[in-house]
Amino acid sequence: MDAMTQAPSVRTKKRPTDQPSVCSCVNLRRASRAITKVYDDALQSAGLKVTQYSVLVNLSRSGSVSVSALARMLRLDRTTLVRNLKSLEQAGLVEGAASSDSRERGVSLSEAGRAAVAQARPRWTEAQRLIEQRLGVDGVRQLGELVVALEGMAGQDAVTADSVESE
Repeated sequence: MDAMTQAPSVRTKKRPTDQPSVCSCVNLRRASRAITKVYDDALQSAGLKVTQYSVLVNLSRSGSVSVSALARMLRLDRTTLVRNLKSLEQAGLVEGAASSDSRERGVSLSEAGRAAVAQARPRWTEAQRLIEQRLGVDGVRQLGELVVALEGMAGQDAVTADSVESE
């Protein structure tokens, strides 16, 4: 049988397993995708993704801040943050600002950014509530403790009090 006369192969959609992987990294990536989807679904009607919301909330709390300082707050690589800021600036949610270090670029939340945070906040809160319902208060607390432990294992400093990802 040549290639033209062969029956097309049938692909079946793989379903995620209910079993965790033996690989901790795979498990964490699965968990990250799942929890990100919960937040992204909740924030969709506000026109934001959770990564964008996190940047905006931190800017709303910090005021004008250098890109490097914001990257440290968010525990992000500076290059990743710059890429995220570009789309937020194009959307008019973030604007350039003065920085205490003349060698650094500063950013701040625009008026539209403040409005976006206000619109998205109740949706973020609902996602938080949903996760707490599914994992329980202890499960959410344990998740936070695991993150800090894993960051320590990776040689990263514990998150400081002024470093808040979302609310």
